[in-house]
Amino acid sequence: MERELRCPVCEEMVKQPIVLPCLHSVCVLCAAEVLVQRGYPPPELPPEPNTPTSSPNTRSPRQARRPPPKTDRLDRVLRTVCGTYPGRRRKDTPVLIMMFPCPTCRCDVELGERGLMDCLRNLTLERIVERYRHTVSLGSMAVMCQFCKPPQTLEATKGCADCRANFCNECFKLYHPWGTPRAQHEHILPTHSFRPKVLVCVEHEQERLQFYCRSCQRLLCALCKLRRVHSGHKVMPIAQAYQALKDKITKEMNYVLANQEMVQAQITQVESAIAQTEVNSAVAKEQLNQCVSELRGVLAERQGALAKTIEGARAQRAEALNSQLSEKQSLLENAGLLTYTQELLKETDQPCFVQAARITHNRLVKAIDSLQHFSLTADPSFRHYHMDVSRELKLLCSMDFIQAPLAPVIDTQKTLAYDQLYLSWRLPQDSAPAWHYSVEYQRKVGGAGPLWGGVKSEGTGGGSSPWQRLEEVGGTSAVIDRLEMDSVYVLRVRGYNKAGYGEYSEEVYLHTPPAPAFLLHSLAGCAFHFSFLSFCLDSRWGLHAERIALGKGQTYARSVPGLTLLQAADRALTSCHLTSDLLVADVSVTQGRHYWACSVEPGSYLVKVGVGLEAKLQEWFHLPQDMASPRYDPDSGHDSGAEDAQDCPPPFCFLTMGMGKILLPKSASSNASSAPLTAPLPPRLGVCLDFEKGRVTFYDAHSLRVLWEGTVDCSAPICPAFCFIGGGALQLQELIANRSTEQTPPRRVTIQSRATNLSN
Repeated sequence: MERELRCPVCEEMVKQPIVLPCLHSVCVLCAAEVLVQRGYPPPELPPEPNTPTSSPNTRSPRQARRPPPKTDRLDRVLRTVCGTYPGRRRKDTPVLIMMFPCPTCRCDVELGERGLMDCLRNLTLERIVERYRHTVSLGSMAVMCQFCKPPQTLEATKGCADCRANFCNECFKLYHPWGTPRAQHEHILPTHSFRPKVLVCVEHEQERLQFYCRSCQRLLCALCKLRRVHSGHKVMPIAQAYQALKDKITKEMNYVLANQEMVQAQITQVESAIAQTEVNSAVAKEQLNQCVSELRGVLAERQGALAKTIEGARAQRAEALNSQLSEKQSLLENAGLLTYTQELLKETDQPCFVQAARITHNRLVKAIDSLQHFSLTADPSFRHYHMDVSRELKLLCSMDFIQAPLAPVIDTQKTLAYDQLYLSWRLPQDSAPAWHYSVEYQRKVGGAGPLWGGVKSEGTGGGSSPWQRLEEVGGTSAVIDRLEMDSVYVLRVRGYNKAGYGEYSEEVYLHTPPAPAFLLHSLAGCAFHFSFLSFCLDSRWGLHAERIALGKGQTYARSVPGLTLLQAADRALTSCHLTSDLLVADVSVTQGRHYWACSVEPGSYLVKVGVGLEAKLQEWFHLPQDMASPRYDPDSGHDSGAEDAQDCPPPFCFLTMGMGKILLPKSASSNASSAPLTAPLPPRLGVCLDFEKGRVTFYDAHSLRVLWEGTVDCSAPICPAFCFIGGGALQLQELIANRSTEQTPPRRVTIQSRATNLSN
């Protein structure tokens, strides 16, 4: 318990503790010293004498003097109320916000303008310290008499609340003689603090704290409660807050006492971890020494090899230079070659002279040539044998222990939720490589929604479900299935290598589609199956099918007006003649809720995306007035309420987009004279068809934000349809399940966290 009563600054038993805004307690004198060390002006401390023996009331038992007037009281009140002195402008004195470095939090805590004066006393901690001092008989914690002369100072047995000093029995009798007014003083147990044991407001003196603000988590007096800053806050009487907090602490303490076996098991685990830390640190040091020794061995071996190479080059060059030196020395006057030549010239026998002189002649020719064109036979410098170890020194200086991968960066442009959830990420450039990754995801929704994927996950009650994990994911992407429809999932990734797991990436939230990714209905029967949305061009549906180009797999279409539109414009002198090309899916919907997504190129002129009755689509797009101008289509979004005037649902529902914009038609409740709204074209457009309710909802497929909702007649099979007016291009969203995945499927793990249930 003594550790709980120590000040984190002086590491001794707390004296006059105050409560910091972070709810930690320190000695008021220690806090003042810390602020002065940080360069702040000396703070104003509560009026408490440092040593009771220096108080005027306790200097002599026979001399009762009045305490000196507090000259700083008026100064403190003026600064508290006015913020400065009278006659001085407020802007001349900037507000000084004191920051106190809390040693427990290891962070700076803002004290406010008044500094330590805004911190309340921790009277509860003072009382606990006093009780502990009287329970534990330790000489270092005993309160000594303040009137005994050293070195015979005795332990105090009484304290006087009026004298504000501690006495032993003899000194108490001496300073409180019988029959004098001092004999009527209130005596208490010895203590280091004689301040009143009642908390008062730091802003309104003598006002007791009677309320507690749950919003601000502060104690209030009756005057503070009336302030505007606390209007609308949850303020309760202090008795109610006291009882509620006391009940919570009691319940928490009982929970801890009831789980002592768990505490002991965790203590054993921590002690084992400490011992294992010592062992592993010794192993790491040994491994470090071994690695350095290996480096030294390699350096020594390499040093010997390079020294041997230098020695071989030196011997070779020395031999060549010595040979050249011998040749030059032979050319001296009294040397061998010239002396031999002089003797050779004395020969008178001509045949013998010619025979012996030819070699000498050749040697002399070479010697003369060497004299005229002198050069050393070997380079005496060893410039080529100098080493550049700057790169190696840089590597050695940067030599460090292996690092875990940094937090991956999730690519929000590639990450999407469709029939499954596709997550893509990358590592920062300065990160250590990762062997594999761990992908974790959690469902964030209040209640369980309809199943999406056919398997119900655990923990779909209120709040958040348990974290699910995909372990040992290779590559920088993962596919997550077995999710729920119309739910928000939070995802995070971390890498793993020899150093262990790295930091988590930033959490990313994805909203799953409100319905399965288009549950297709086969034209041949009633069997339902999952498939990607494909469409084909039928000559019965389009008037100008030769201008439509389909991509591979029939998931991409491009409309090019071409030469026919140019010829039509050349023949027309008035009006506007545009062409429309219609594409429909090769399937129809007869029941259920279905969702699909597509993307329209921002450069497209006009593109309509929606659904319609299979029987009415051909009839509608063959009307002559539509071919003249699409601006009078009730479905195009440009009408003035013709669609709203109909009693029955329309046979089709389209949303018009083009030129980087999307047109949101007017609702029935809006003013008929108001113009339709436009919004930026989203990267992907989602469409959800509810066949039973006859409603079509258009979404921003990236964020699942509702753009517009309309009605459609579902009395017959419904087909997804797309209409091009002018040039444009459209790409259908391919199912994630159809993407080729070469990596092995990761192992799925549920992270079970031990719940702390205090109700037991």
